[in-house]
Amino acid sequence: MEINKQYLSVEEMSIFLKCTPQYTRKLIRDGKIKAEQVGKTWVINSSVLDEYETIFKFCKNVPDQIRKSDEIPNIVALSFFSGAMGLDYGIEKVGIHPLLASEIEPNARKTILLNRPNIGLIGDINNYSASEIRRFANLSENQEIDLVIGGPPCQAFSTAGQRKGFQDKRGNVFLTFIDRILELKPKLAIIENVRGILSAPFESEEMEKRFGFAPKTPEEKKGGALLYILNKLEEGGYTVSFNLYNAANYGAPQKRERVVFFCSRNGQRVPYLYPTNDENGKFGLPKWRTVREVISDLNETEQKSMKFPEKRLKFFRLLKDGQYWKHLPKELQYEAMGEKLKLGGGKTGFFRRLAWDEPSPTLVTDPTMPATDLCHPEKDRPLSLQEYARIQEFPDGWKFFGEMKDIYKQIGNAVPISLGYAIGKQAVKFLNGEKLDFPPKDFPFSRYTYTDDVSIRKLIEKRIKKQEEKEQLSLFDEIA
Repeated sequence: MEINKQYLSVEEMSIFLKCTPQYTRKLIRDGKIKAEQVGKTWVINSSVLDEYETIFKFCKNVPDQIRKSDEIPNIVALSFFSGAMGLDYGIEKVGIHPLLASEIEPNARKTILLNRPNIGLIGDINNYSASEIRRFANLSENQEIDLVIGGPPCQAFSTAGQRKGFQDKRGNVFLTFIDRILELKPKLAIIENVRGILSAPFESEEMEKRFGFAPKTPEEKKGGALLYILNKLEEGGYTVSFNLYNAANYGAPQKRERVVFFCSRNGQRVPYLYPTNDENGKFGLPKWRTVREVISDLNETEQKSMKFPEKRLKFFRLLKDGQYWKHLPKELQYEAMGEKLKLGGGKTGFFRRLAWDEPSPTLVTDPTMPATDLCHPEKDRPLSLQEYARIQEFPDGWKFFGEMKDIYKQIGNAVPISLGYAIGKQAVKFLNGEKLDFPPKDFPFSRYTYTDDVSIRKLIEKRIKKQEEKEQLSLFDEIA
């Protein structure tokens, strides 16, 4: 709904609020919406729509909006799957201000407008053509786009989920995002995602036609989604580099790993991100930042947090910072964990208190979930909303809309600001034609193997060669 007049009727306001005219009149009678009576008709000054924090309380969702400025900045950037704008705020710190955000979650859309009221806003990218995206960004058809950035929903590829990949509708939106990149033709596209994208499966006859083999077993299917993504981008004219980055290596007080793809249109391969920190202070870099550095100054009386059930608090009270279920007295471990003791792995997320002098583990969407507990280092409660925001490095003045559980989810899904800043710095240098920095030799980006484009391409080549040799042997058998 486009607003270009001074006054709205009750019916027009109802369309904006997605409610009945009767409910809108009730809000007016109760004094929750300011209105004036002209004769027997109520009218609402359209400026009320700028009072976002007030109006959003009565609005189930906010409509899309065209960017409220005609100005064209030096770097024209569009953001997709924007969430609470962690990645966007990170790149803003280096001077890139996205002209458009894309988000489907109602509370996150409100968070976007609370903080960036003039930005263009759209919903599900499946419903917008490249031309429509340009219209909402207030860009002409011939305006060059410098940067497209976004992190498609990661659940389809998460190692914690069922790993359905592109069979999942959330995985399919990843392909839509690539389609939009190829249609918008930015100079640079940056895609952020979870580690699971590197090994997620993808079944397709196209795989057999293109590479001479088809995925047959679960083991052989690994990496199929990545292979498909790379070829789609490269066939569209983009050179792709990627790596798995730990946000702690870029100044975040959090051990959070994300894959970042740099896709350049000019054929130049973008180097890996230069780190700013190292776990042990090697490579001439300072050590990782810690939880203590970012939350110790907060006033406890002002913290808002969820609560642990009393039956679980009993065990948290026995643990010190940095400890988890394994540090409970032996006689209490089964009482605390029950049959979960039989699960594989270290189970370090159960009854976990954060360590003061280490980075936080990855923030999740709910700090009270038993397998991913995020308990304060000293207090008998989960991390608060304010502590969540500090660890993700949002400024204290950043506004989040929704109930407590909604805000935890928005913050937990965000990209740490420091990682966004590092991504933005590399983007600015690339777009300005500056010399790009290469990271120190042998820097340990990840504790895993085959997490970067160079090593994965070598693995693919080895796999194809092995398949070709196998086929040649089979042919010789037939000739014999």
